[in-house]
Amino acid sequence: MDLELYDDQKRLSAEHTKLVKELVEFAAKTLDKAPDTEMSITIVDDAEINRINKEYRDTDRVTDVISFAIEDGDEEVLSGFPDMPENIGDLFIDPDQVARQATTYEHSFERELGYTVVHGFLHLNGYDHIKPEDEAVMIPLQEKILTAYGLTR
Repeated sequence: MDLELYDDQKRLSAEHTKLVKELVEFAAKTLDKAPDTEMSITIVDDAEINRINKEYRDTDRVTDVISFAIEDGDEEVLSGFPDMPENIGDLFIDPDQVARQATTYEHSFERELGYTVVHGFLHLNGYDHIKPEDEAVMIPLQEKILTAYGLTR
């Protein structure tokens, strides 16, 4: 997995940055993604995630993660370029909101960060939870990945 992680303000510790990278790699292997699959994660603060949420989702509030899938629905166009790596998209994660949620749900920051990363990663890979039948697939897969990695509740 080719992951670019941008944390210009150094909002994550070295340990948490390592966790994010390892978890993305682990989730990618679980989904049998090609080793050259590309994505990015940008670490932002409350103000920036609120701005992105308002601009792109018309929702004026802070959230933990926002995902932007790049190739969503473009498989036919890309089939003419078999050597081109798949770029699944971009995640924006707010560690301050992740920390607040960890407190609310009474588990560790690491567990909540892992949940957020895997949740966003699955969205970039076409999973969703809006319809009950989709949620019945996505959420158990998310828990399977987190548990297998060692991030249990």
